[in-house]
Amino acid sequence: MTVSEDLALNSTASVPGSLAEADAHTNRIFANRTAASSPPALRVAYFPDSFHEINGVAHTSRHFEAFARRRGLPFLCVRAALGGVASPPKQLTQEGTVTALELRRGALSFPLDKDLRFDIAWVRHIPAILQAVRDFGPDIIHVTGPSECGLLGAWTAHHLGVPLAASWHTNLHEYAATRSGWLLNRLPKSRRAAAAQHIESGALDMSCIFYRWARVLFAPNLDLCRMLEAKTRRTCHLMQRGVDTQLFSPARRDRDPADRDFVLGFVGRMSIEKNVALLVEVQRELEARGLRNFRFRIVGQGTDEAWLREHLPRAEFPGVLRGEALARAYAGMDVFVFPSHTDTFGNVVLEALASGVPAVVTPDGGPKSLVREGATGFVAADADFSAAIERIVTNPALHASMRDRARAYALSASWDEVFEKVYAGYWAVVESASRLNAA
Repeated sequence: MTVSEDLALNSTASVPGSLAEADAHTNRIFANRTAASSPPALRVAYFPDSFHEINGVAHTSRHFEAFARRRGLPFLCVRAALGGVASPPKQLTQEGTVTALELRRGALSFPLDKDLRFDIAWVRHIPAILQAVRDFGPDIIHVTGPSECGLLGAWTAHHLGVPLAASWHTNLHEYAATRSGWLLNRLPKSRRAAAAQHIESGALDMSCIFYRWARVLFAPNLDLCRMLEAKTRRTCHLMQRGVDTQLFSPARRDRDPADRDFVLGFVGRMSIEKNVALLVEVQRELEARGLRNFRFRIVGQGTDEAWLREHLPRAEFPGVLRGEALARAYAGMDVFVFPSHTDTFGNVVLEALASGVPAVVTPDGGPKSLVREGATGFVAADADFSAAIERIVTNPALHASMRDRARAYALSASWDEVFEKVYAGYWAVVESASRLNAA
């Protein structure tokens, strides 16, 4: 297929009548492939924005590669190396059916966040990428966003005539608005809200131009799928997240029985887009309501950490935790408080639920889809956040019930099920491309 034919097919792609129809179609494909005696293994080349770092995209990407390895699926992962300028320029490794091409970010890369960078000279890796992709021979190329890696992944797909899939993991348009405070604060107050809205809508439009290049889209929640289908006229399938319920478990709880404090937990990046300033307000309001037997456990790092340390005397800051240390930190919490308005899914919320910790989240973004109101936690606006936490803190029977239900809900989430449905979405695109080529 030529690039022009590929673009023409994309421009005429139709959106299914509803997300339910799209999901039903995906499930039918998955069921047919599962029932087949020896279904062919799709060859997938995956270009993640992030892999080694500590964030939702990296977390999902590592599990995706592990899924391919477990299932013996041919999988090429093209990603940035962890070591930056100290790492080799390129390194190609293979473990079983999984091949990894790690590429070094150079001196011209600049920070996007505490552990994320963007290399404006990434195009120097085009020869290495083209050779690895041609040698691998993918049926489909999957990118996770408009990073330097994602942009070259999309270019490679069109250059080689390979169908492109793209998944939405981060609300970059909302980040653009929240991080434009330095500009908005220079405007008259009466114009700030409108200016912020213009920044957000402009960033969203730019992001959707990138996602229109793909033949099929994936997103972690229904609201994002609906938005992407409306903006791009592409079919969007759910690509939710799973959780390791053996690692994240109430059995990891090792609190001293003499510790009577109610521990309010947060795990994630301490930065403006996570709305962490609300935690300070929660502390103030709970104290005003006469509650004193609580403290915060805030796991992670970020630009607002020093400010939070100053304003949260009731908090402990264990830093970045991984593996069993992180699982113990979750299990030692009593309520997970996650004030973010910008998360597209909320891996940390699901990990908390798996640890038997009910959650209080905002009504914006993906976390609200993980919380069953009144059963596994509460969904509350900023103004009602403290009241929702107080309901759990002051009601032991409700808290005990929520802990049990949170764990039961998490037990139904499986990474294998998530990625099996992603492969079903791939099949729909690959078979459509095959029919076009045959015609």
